[in-house]
Amino acid sequence: MGIKLVFLGRIEDVAGAGELTVPFAASIEAVLADLEPELARALREPRVKLAVNGILLRDTDAPVLRHGDEIAFLPPVSGG
Repeated sequence: MGIKLVFLGRIEDVAGAGELTVPFAASIEAVLADLEPELARALREPRVKLAVNGILLRDTDAPVLRHGDEIAFLPPVSGG
């Protein structure tokens, strides 16, 4: 079982899909390292927020991932 990545907003456009399942990796940085460079760069932008299993993260180095986890990438919200 791998890790499910969920892309929202403009990140979905960069990824080319709303979801992607990737092989298991123990850290978010390891997950990003295995993605295509353009997508990894977009996901590393400072304003992109991350949620693991529905919990918004403050520190991307903090969580230790488990098989079957879901990581959602939330782009900055704009509007008026």
